[in-house]
Amino acid sequence: MQVNADAKEGSPNKKIDCGAACSARCQLASRQKMCKRACGTCCARCSCVPPGTSGNRDICPCYATMTTHGGRLKCP
Repeated sequence: MQVNADAKEGSPNKKIDCGAACSARCQLASRQKMCKRACGTCCARCSCVPPGTSGNRDICPCYATMTTHGGRLKCP
């Protein structure tokens, strides 16, 4: 799993492979395409994707707190 521990505040200094990280994160999602699209957006902004298929949001605060216009959590 790709996690950039230095990007806790969302600084895009270190780049990770968002495609691979999001594929791993979304492997059990029922809507793969939507999950990967949302995850990719979050990864590009935060340079961090939590490990595992769900949870572990405390590792990437930027990823965990991003919301949609409707106030729902954006990142899977």
